[in-house]
Amino acid sequence: MDKLSQLKQRGSFVNVLILGSGGREHALVKALLQSPDVIQIHVIPGNDGIQMHALCHQINLQNPEELQTFVKQKQINLVVVGPEQPLCDGISDILKINNIPVFGPNKAAAQLEGSKIFAKNFMNKHKIPTAKSVTVKSVQNIEESMDQFQAPYVLKADGLAAGKGVAICNTKEELLVQADNYFNKNIFGEAGTTALLEQHLEGYELSCLVLTNGQRFQILPFIQDHKRLLDEDLGPNTGGMGTAGPVNIHSSLKDDIAQKIVIPTLEGIQNQSDFEYNGVLFIGLMVTEQGPKVIEYNVRFGDPELQCILPLLNGDWAEVFKSIASGDCPTLKWKPLYSACVVLAAEGYPENPVKGVPIEGDITHETPSSYFLYAGIKKDQDNKFYTNGGRVINSVGIGDSLQQAIENAYKQAQYIQWKNYQFRKDIGKKLLSPSKG
Repeated sequence: MDKLSQLKQRGSFVNVLILGSGGREHALVKALLQSPDVIQIHVIPGNDGIQMHALCHQINLQNPEELQTFVKQKQINLVVVGPEQPLCDGISDILKINNIPVFGPNKAAAQLEGSKIFAKNFMNKHKIPTAKSVTVKSVQNIEESMDQFQAPYVLKADGLAAGKGVAICNTKEELLVQADNYFNKNIFGEAGTTALLEQHLEGYELSCLVLTNGQRFQILPFIQDHKRLLDEDLGPNTGGMGTAGPVNIHSSLKDDIAQKIVIPTLEGIQNQSDFEYNGVLFIGLMVTEQGPKVIEYNVRFGDPELQCILPLLNGDWAEVFKSIASGDCPTLKWKPLYSACVVLAAEGYPENPVKGVPIEGDITHETPSSYFLYAGIKKDQDNKFYTNGGRVINSVGIGDSLQQAIENAYKQAQYIQWKNYQFRKDIGKKLLSPSKG
């Protein structure tokens, strides 16, 4: 009897569908390929790099019938949703009608990411620590409200803006320029017609990811993201230029995060009768002198936080995802390892990334402790890879210490390059020198 027949007989075989096209989704593919129960991995839409390791398809996710037909034909019995847009569009609701286990919350619960104003109201209602804010809809609203806040000012587009809808302004003049961009020039379209003007929080950022079935939960290893484009946290905000972890934090801080933020958030989710939450809740934290405060919620894995978390599990990610999607919440164990992810980005990122630039070097290079994950890349007929997005490739390193993991990630990065590519050279530096961060 072959492997597939044996697995089907036991009822444990998994045909996985992953939704998304970036480094996060390639990381999911790599992790799930290690499961003995996974037979096939399908990705919609994937990219030309992911296609070397999984079956990629061009399916219109806006067409429920086309998606349902595909899922039935491929005998998909687990769907893992990578990005936020499909969740906010209600992809989980569509699939669950056909009894397909989905790792990801329903459309109603996805409002926690889909609307910054909804999320802020949710936090205030449930007394979850966060920055004070007001809702604004025009430049005039900004002018009337900005004296309530101190510089720097934070302006957040209400809707989804591909991780670029947050402006940190050091002066009132900068704030008014951004207000003009949001409300008059409509740089974020409908997503930016309403926004939050928010008090900037001082402290250090921490990414807290929580696996949950809506009631029970598991907090994953804490990871530190690096949002700014340039070293020393300078330059514009990005979707994330790199991550490192686990971050070893004091037990009292862990307790504060659990008791003051995670548990009240899940109690709030349980009180929303229209919420169904089987997936991951990403809580972006700022650790201030007054304690941890919520910057934002995401209803999916962070990118590139996930790239650091996946290699640390002492277990089978397919079992974890299927368990959560089916309404359970397993207890997880972790390897005594560290990881780091360095994002290699295109020239012009984040505003206007240059596409179509040939990538030089060995894109397939990997070692037992380092490898590449493919995000914004495209292949031509001669099997030559080119840049095709802002964040192009992730370089991941693993080690017995944080220092070793970071070194492995940077050594791995040396195997490729392209004209005017960008990357930060200080990923994890603050974790190695806590007194500076």
